[in-house]
Amino acid sequence: MPEPIMSPTASIAPPVESYSMNPAADPRRMRRIIAEDPEWSLAIVPLLTELCLRHIVNNFENKPILDELLPKHKVKVLEKLPTTVPLKVTANLVSDEGYWKRCCLKQWQICDLPQYGGSWKRMFFERYLENLIENFIPDVTDLDLILEAIPLCKDHVRKLDIRQLLPPVKMNHKKEAEEELSESESDIAMDMPSIDHFDFGTIASALSFLEELHLVYGVRGCGMNFEWNLFEFTARDCFSLAGALKMCKSLKVFKLHKSKVDDEKARVLIKSLLDHPSLTTLDFSYNHIGDRGARAVGKLMNSSKLEELNLCDNRIRAHGAQAIGHALSTNTTLTSLNLRLNRIGDEGGQAICQALLQNSSLVELNLGSNELSEPTATVLSQVLSKNTTLRVINLSCNHIGLDGGKQLMEGMSDNKTVTEFDLRLTEVGQESEFVINQTLRVNEEGARVESLRKVQAESPESNV
Repeated sequence: MPEPIMSPTASIAPPVESYSMNPAADPRRMRRIIAEDPEWSLAIVPLLTELCLRHIVNNFENKPILDELLPKHKVKVLEKLPTTVPLKVTANLVSDEGYWKRCCLKQWQICDLPQYGGSWKRMFFERYLENLIENFIPDVTDLDLILEAIPLCKDHVRKLDIRQLLPPVKMNHKKEAEEELSESESDIAMDMPSIDHFDFGTIASALSFLEELHLVYGVRGCGMNFEWNLFEFTARDCFSLAGALKMCKSLKVFKLHKSKVDDEKARVLIKSLLDHPSLTTLDFSYNHIGDRGARAVGKLMNSSKLEELNLCDNRIRAHGAQAIGHALSTNTTLTSLNLRLNRIGDEGGQAICQALLQNSSLVELNLGSNELSEPTATVLSQVLSKNTTLRVINLSCNHIGLDGGKQLMEGMSDNKTVTEFDLRLTEVGQESEFVINQTLRVNEEGARVESLRKVQAESPESNV
């Protein structure tokens, strides 16, 4: 029987077995689904676990779930958690540094992590609280904004660097008010703002971990709107701050600078710091403190554990320096004293140097720009011969002169400990500068060798 004639276009269907061997060739299995979402694909349908994690992230504000999750799921939630979630939800629940890093980078372009102990969470809450305080306007800003933030911040705040404190919007002329008749005193009181600047007493007791407080009572970037009353640390501010300092038992560093602090205000603040359990650094630089304030500082030196004292650029004269020198002669904790840019003169300079003949704790001394001359250099020469703790001395911008330079050169010939000695603009002469610098190099090398020896003695390998 003849074979059937096939059409050129005809094709023979493959046997059923071939479909089972090659499922991809089955046209019934090659249908394509076109979804409304162009990115949708059957190959990436999320797992039920992923859908659940998405739901947790999207509803985190209303129903935060984190600690109940497995570690790997917790990581995924934190990676996708938006930084816009209210702090009342995340502050005491989220400890992941990666999340707080994202929060910090979103808020600020510059993030100096080492300044905050390497903690992103600490950085966020310290800067967050600083921003609230710096923008607080008395009788305008709602104080509850700060009070509500304190429970969220208190466990993470170690340092507050407040670079401005805003006064009330309407500045009151207090001197004129004091001259008013007693009949109008009630009216004046009603016109006065409740506070002159932010009252730290409202938050001090809650910040139990606060170790550093830096304050400037002034306005940053006021430009053409400059007025002196924008830079006024008032009596009310002083008393409220003094009360706050008493409550800050963990405070180690207190800096109040560029705030026109005078003798009376300094005495009030120092009174609150007497017998402070932890204060080690006090900075009253760039203020208006005179001799009475310096006497109060002298009293503080021997009733606290101060290690660093900065009174740079004030109005301290000879009597104030003598009071500080008297305290220094018996002090056993202070390691750094900065009296630069005052007016202590030779009488005050000699008092400080005489104290150093008995003191055995001070390491750094700055007497730059204090109208000192040869008499101070003469006493300091004796100190250089006998004192064995001083390492850094600054006498720059004083009129020491050639004879004073020779005295210092003679004292340094017997010295083995001073490694830095600033004699710029003192007119001591090139010969004295050269010899003193040679001695400094020798002392520096000796200090380096001694430091290396101590390290080797303390290393475990040396005890084997």
